[in-house]
Amino acid sequence: SVDGEARLLVAAAVSTRPDDRQRVEMLIKAGVDAIVIDTSQGNSIYQVEMIKFIKSIKSDTQVVAGNVVTQLQAKTLINAGCDGLRVGMGSGSICITQEVMACGRPQGTAVYRVAKYAAKHGVPVTADGGISNVGHMIKAVSLGSSCVMMGSMLAGTTESPGNYFYDANGVRVKTYRGMGSIEAMLKKGGDSAKRYFSDTQSVKVAQGVSGTVVDKGSIKDLIPYLIKGLQHSCQDLGERSLDDVRTASAAGKLRFEHRTASAQMEGGVHGLHSYKKRLFSSGPGAN
Repeated sequence: SVDGEARLLVAAAVSTRPDDRQRVEMLIKAGVDAIVIDTSQGNSIYQVEMIKFIKSIKSDTQVVAGNVVTQLQAKTLINAGCDGLRVGMGSGSICITQEVMACGRPQGTAVYRVAKYAAKHGVPVTADGGISNVGHMIKAVSLGSSCVMMGSMLAGTTESPGNYFYDANGVRVKTYRGMGSIEAMLKKGGDSAKRYFSDTQSVKVAQGVSGTVVDKGSIKDLIPYLIKGLQHSCQDLGERSLDDVRTASAAGKLRFEHRTASAQMEGGVHGLHSYKKRLFSSGPGAN
């Protein structure tokens, strides 16, 4: 995405901690286009105060707040002046918040409910968590989201942080660490412990795990595949664009249906002795 002068848009993440206010001031001075407030539970006085602080410095700075999963939580942040919302709690591939804290919401329901409310106020939402393939992306858009977060999808790419190594089965992988994992909280100089209010506590309660993801190659190959996959999804749905998909869904033209276990099995590969699954080819003769 670019601005009116054809320059790439730049966003930066901040926490709600008081010491991040200086960072906010420096980011705005540097010309940042958007600020994302990064907290696992956004419905707090700390986030409300941060939104108001950012707007007091430069009122037209775009602020993406969250995370939220209910309309009531969204209402608090919209009333505070946010310009966008991140939706999701405990639905990420490396997140165990729902398991440990018994707090969160099914991601599809959360996106649908929050997006439905936010749309009345002209606030777009981002589906954050649970996105692992093109199908999940088009479902998120159909439920009302304007974009999606793709942490785990991009984690195994060449350009993502970390080094490749081979696991015990000879598979090339990269380490993928959740912000709420013990490993992240114990990292010196990291912000994970602060994010979960554990930086001054001797007992740290994990809300995430560390694991590995399979090598996905370069994003130069993966991103074009995702874009092309979304285009084919729109074609199969009979809509010309993602905006049309959202409009059709809101109008009831595009509808979701319950699928039984047998229907889900029927919709996947079945009846074969063996098969090789290749998601895409990036060019003639590509492996």
